[in-house]
Amino acid sequence: MMKSLLIILMTSVLVNNYVLSRFLGICPFLGVSKKLNQAVGMGTAVIFVMLLSTAVTWPIHTFILAKYDLEYMKTIVFILVIASLVQLVEIILKKYIPALHAALGIYLPLITTNCAVLGVTLNNINDSYNFIESMVNSFGVGLGFLLAMVLFAGVRSRLENANPPEAFKGLPITLVSASIVALSFTGFTGVVGGLFA
Repeated sequence: MMKSLLIILMTSVLVNNYVLSRFLGICPFLGVSKKLNQAVGMGTAVIFVMLLSTAVTWPIHTFILAKYDLEYMKTIVFILVIASLVQLVEIILKKYIPALHAALGIYLPLITTNCAVLGVTLNNINDSYNFIESMVNSFGVGLGFLLAMVLFAGVRSRLENANPPEAFKGLPITLVSASIVALSFTGFTGVVGGLFA
C-alpha cells in the first residue's frame, strides 16, 4: 500500500506534472511566476484548494452522484465546489495575509477556472482512486504545480538580466524558456517506474 502511494505521489509530481507534462494551469504558471514569493504563494494556494476540492468532491461523487446515477453532473458539481473553496481561500488570504492577496491579484480568483484543479478532481475519479489515493495524487499534483512555479520563477529571474535578440524579448523568450523547462521533465518518464521496480 505504501509503495503504491509513493508511486502515485512521485508520478504526479515528476512524470505527470500537470503544468509541464499535461499543460494544465498555464495561465497562473505564466502570470504569477515573475517573483519567487508570488510563485510560492500561488503554488501553496493551489495545493490547499486541490486537497480541499478532492476531500469534498470524492465523497460527493462516490456517495451521491455515482450512487444515484447522476455522474453526468460531476463536472458542474465539481466546478461549483471548487469555486466555493477558492472564495474561502481568498477570504482567508485577504484577512490574514493581505500582502500575498494583493500580490496574487486577479490570479487568485482564476484558481476557480484553473483547469489543473478541475483536472485533478476529475482524473481521481477516472483513475478509480480510492479516497487516500485521491488525496495523495492531489497533494502530488499540487507539489508538482508548486515545483513548476518555483523553477520557472528562477528561470524568469535570470531572464531579467539576459539580453536576448530583439525578436525574443518579452513573451517569446518566456514561452521558449517555459518549453525548455517542460522538455526537461520528459527525462523523468522512466525514472519513477525504475525506482520502485
